[in-house]
Amino acid sequence: MTYDQEIKMFGMTKEQIMKEYIQSFTSYHNGIEMQLMMILSDAQHLIEFGQDDRARQMLNVAKYILSEQQISKMQKKVA
Repeated sequence: MTYDQEIKMFGMTKEQIMKEYIQSFTSYHNGIEMQLMMILSDAQHLIEFGQDDRARQMLNVAKYILSEQQISKMQKKVA
């Protein structure tokens, strides 16, 4: 996926998602599940204020994080 595709899909790069969400203090302190709930809550607020495209991007971020977590769990089972 190109830089432009990532920006269009997520509003940020995958590297930024890793730094800002997956490897964040909140994720380490409260768990990735809490981080995902916060992202989904933010998406709801964006919808409420008519920012549908940004809400779509936030939902894509949440789905990306979930898929990365699933891949990580599967890799741990195989190892």
